[in-house]
Amino acid sequence: MSVTARTNDWPGVRPEVVAEVVAGLSARLQKRLDGAAAKLAERPVSRDGDEWRVEVDEETVLVLRAPGGVVADPADVRCGCLLAPACVHRAAAVTLCPLAEATDLTEAPAPPAAPEGPAAPETAEAPPPAAHTAAALTAAALSAAELAAARHLHRAAATVLAAGVGGAGAVVQAELLRAAHRARLAGLYRPAAAAVAVVVRVRAGRSGAPDHRLADLVAGLRELLGLTAALTGGTGTGTDTGTGPVAELRGTARQTYREEGGLRLYGLFAEPVLTATHAGAVSWAVDADGRLSTIAEVMPHEDAAAAAPQAVGGGNRTVRLGDTALSHREFSRAGLAVQGATRSATGRLGAGAAVRAVRAAGAAWTAEPAARLWSVPASAQVARALAAQDLPYESRPAGSDLLFLDVTLLGPAPTGPGGARQLLARCREGGPVLALRAAHEHPELPFRANLALLATAPGLRLRVIGRLERADRPELRLLALGSPPDAPEPLALPADRAGRVNLGLERLQTADLRPVDLHTADLHTADLPAPEPAPGSPGLPDSPGLPDSPGLPEPYGPPVHVLGRRVEQTVTTGRHALAPGGAGAAADRVLLRAAGLATAAELLDGLRAAAANQRRDVFGRIVADDHEAFAAAWLAAAWYTEELATALCAAAWTGEG
Repeated sequence: MSVTARTNDWPGVRPEVVAEVVAGLSARLQKRLDGAAAKLAERPVSRDGDEWRVEVDEETVLVLRAPGGVVADPADVRCGCLLAPACVHRAAAVTLCPLAEATDLTEAPAPPAAPEGPAAPETAEAPPPAAHTAAALTAAALSAAELAAARHLHRAAATVLAAGVGGAGAVVQAELLRAAHRARLAGLYRPAAAAVAVVVRVRAGRSGAPDHRLADLVAGLRELLGLTAALTGGTGTGTDTGTGPVAELRGTARQTYREEGGLRLYGLFAEPVLTATHAGAVSWAVDADGRLSTIAEVMPHEDAAAAAPQAVGGGNRTVRLGDTALSHREFSRAGLAVQGATRSATGRLGAGAAVRAVRAAGAAWTAEPAARLWSVPASAQVARALAAQDLPYESRPAGSDLLFLDVTLLGPAPTGPGGARQLLARCREGGPVLALRAAHEHPELPFRANLALLATAPGLRLRVIGRLERADRPELRLLALGSPPDAPEPLALPADRAGRVNLGLERLQTADLRPVDLHTADLHTADLPAPEPAPGSPGLPDSPGLPDSPGLPEPYGPPVHVLGRRVEQTVTTGRHALAPGGAGAAADRVLLRAAGLATAAELLDGLRAAAANQRRDVFGRIVADDHEAFAAAWLAAAWYTEELATALCAAAWTGEG
């Protein structure tokens, strides 16, 4: 049953609280939990200080005590009904509360340097994940407690996968949270965090939240099952699935910072941060050695309607580093001289009491040290970004997913997947044609409006910063822009913008874009077809003066979607949706083999067979199992599609796609 509730009406709740409260229900009440949560979501919620109150009915009041906005103890959820504390009202309430994971930002000693991630695949058809599982770990074996916790977490994750979003109700979610808490207590911090993230995404999918993305949920389940499979790995000592040695699989409880001493930072750009529960801004800077760093100002939001303005307004908040009075907008064009600096592996700058920082001069994007970021070929930047995806998030180099490119705008393209607006551009020096997309689709953020205005300026040369969108065609989510050093007509920006624009915090004006002579502009559009947009598609505005606005070519390349859709279908509807389909299964097999994707065909056949391989009792009823074989088949298919998508993305940027 789908439950829709405004998350800002409810306090946050620790995952282990949800697990304990739901576990206290009888089997009969657990069956009623999803329905009870749906009814409770319709009741008004009032707040008085640290207490949230809900009138369940005329005689029953539910009270949640949440100091700091987070329910941290089951005893803080009180109900006035006769069945309390083992009542369905308490369990329904914690089911509706957004999950709040503890975050310890205390600076800790730095761990040994993380090993380098594997290089991006070079062949079109990636090897099956079994190729990753051959190498034995050199680290010490897991303890008995760790192994038991990892196996519990793996079983719970497999149950979520087999149920699908539609079947993963509150009880299934609570069991995964209970397993996550056990894993965290055993020191398996990375798998525990991955499990909590999966529950958050499952909830978003079941409630139809606007920020739900099926691809994110697929990635979350793939990571979680991959981690637990690597930790449990058959022999009990763990195996390598391309995820790293045991210490890396365990993760760390605290974000670690290294002593950096003195740092001279030059602001690059700032971007808004907007999620279902938080909003704010983050600034990016480069130091004299060309390394990237971030300073964030992100806070929980209590009103979803005001979240986007809060994110944009975060650009005006003061950068919290030393005694500086710079806002994030100002810092994106200025600099800082920092003493006693500390920095995490992900580039986050520490704001401890010993840190001192004063304002200093900034640097133009066309001057060092910023200019060197644009000197790296696009294909090399893409290879770096794709390789970093194989590393744990806490070990990825700062800005590893950012691309720094000089481009020439070509004009609007037909809408992309999901109706996303796109603008075509060509990389300089004979680079590929890429689709520029909004970094965030929220209509109250300036990204989409700025992209629409840029679509009216074909021929304009720009220096841009964007986030790589992994696809079988070059795509970039645009974050900031400025003028390249050789632009005949640079942007006509106000002096206080220092020649650059933060596209998520500031709005471009028509006067900012100088007109371009299309007869002298080097558009290189002759080799691009121009198919008509789909009727009624919400495309970008037409480009006046550009007779043949370039479009994206028709779909091409191997039919990877045949397997990828089945992987996604499993996550959405569960195991039962993949029973062998006769003619449909045969058609999929023929299509994949004809394209030379024999491994994909075998994996799809294996996934269908595992889905149907369930024992039945003498009455024909399905006998429940642990879904171990099915989860293994799905994980193999999911990793294959992941590796193949990475290979196709790399090939597209190098012109080999």
